[in-house]
Amino acid sequence: MIVLAVKGGAASEALHLAGEENLAGKAVIDACNPIADAPPVNGVLSFFTSVNESLLEQLQREFPAAHLVKAFNSVGAPFMINPQFEGGKPTMFICGNNAAAKKSLTGILDQFGWETADMGTVEAARAIEPLCILWCIPGFLRNEWTHAFKLLKH
Repeated sequence: MIVLAVKGGAASEALHLAGEENLAGKAVIDACNPIADAPPVNGVLSFFTSVNESLLEQLQREFPAAHLVKAFNSVGAPFMINPQFEGGKPTMFICGNNAAAKKSLTGILDQFGWETADMGTVEAARAIEPLCILWCIPGFLRNEWTHAFKLLKH
């Protein structure tokens, strides 16, 4: 399993440097966000992608033999492993086209102390990637960076 955790605009180049042949058949956790090179406006980041295409979709199209899975893009580094919150385990939203890669990642997330919510195929990254914007707003506005998301079910 490979973790891709670079500036969104450098994600494609980083994968090319790793070598397409080295990525073939491997699960690649994509923790990147398509953040534009612009300052936030009132705490809100801008993306270089559109609402109808995610960075994950672009990367999967460019590297079809890799099994990309979106995860870890909407939480701060201190909470990626063993997150402790009063409300219980936070939810890690994931998506990707390869069921085996998502299953492997879910096993890792279980070990890391997360609840996993599989949102489907790569198109779901259109909704998951913007969670980064929402996660960053309290940080930019109030310097609050110690939170995570939780999906409540009935």
